[in-house]
Amino acid sequence: MNDMKLIVQGPQAVWHVAHRVADIAKARTVTQLADHLFRCEGVQSDDDTRDAVRGACMGAGADGAFVPADLTLDRFRVLVMDMDSTLITIECIDEIADMQGLKSEVAAITEAAMRGELDFRDSLLKRVALLKGLDASALDQVFEQRLRLSKGAAALLDTIKAAGLRTVLVSGGFTYFTERLQQSLPLDLTRANLLEVFQGKLTGRVTGDIIDACAKRRTVEQECAALNVSTDAAIVIGDGANDLEMMAIAGLSVAYRAKPVVQQKATVALNFSGLDGLLNLFH
Repeated sequence: MNDMKLIVQGPQAVWHVAHRVADIAKARTVTQLADHLFRCEGVQSDDDTRDAVRGACMGAGADGAFVPADLTLDRFRVLVMDMDSTLITIECIDEIADMQGLKSEVAAITEAAMRGELDFRDSLLKRVALLKGLDASALDQVFEQRLRLSKGAAALLDTIKAAGLRTVLVSGGFTYFTERLQQSLPLDLTRANLLEVFQGKLTGRVTGDIIDACAKRRTVEQECAALNVSTDAAIVIGDGANDLEMMAIAGLSVAYRAKPVVQQKATVALNFSGLDGLLNLFH
């Protein structure tokens, strides 16, 4: 097994928290790299230790991530991100539904699908059908009034692009939002679902291929193949069950503010740090 390090970070990551976590992991050394950022080296990383560290970090409001001691960003060639509740703070379909007075109904379906309790494709079609008849201008209202980038999103993408990685946004959401985000962010490629509009109103249908879990996985495979690298050269960030397939083939998978099923299977989880907390894993 590779020598591992433990990165402890987040707004509540202070000296005594880092040392408490380091003691659990039986770290050889603890180094403070910056405010609210610590590196513990020579750690134990068996399942019991990981579980104990996870519990201690959650209780303290900090993120603890076990990664190989020699992990560097230049090992990777592509970053693939989810959009809703990952790159951005909202679920766009829930906010669109709010314009129909149906937010609670649609949000309940979204939440169940993200937990893996419902088939994503079926749940998407059911939610979109509830939007039938809504004026398409509601999409612009959501983008302008409610859509916000997650903390650290711009800094992460700027740094990743500067390092020479390809940046991809693949979403079970809608092209209306991914394409507008691409206009202002350093994103090389976006993929999402296309809402059908007729005479200025949503028809309650999507057109073309649905971007589900399988399509997300294929996107990672295709991007890596185009670069002539294995999927181990991909970093994938997501939050819902429909992200699990693409996360499973990545060299580094990050669960961001994610559902429990995703946190259990990802390489690392960021519950308190911003998206740019990913960059601290390479220190």
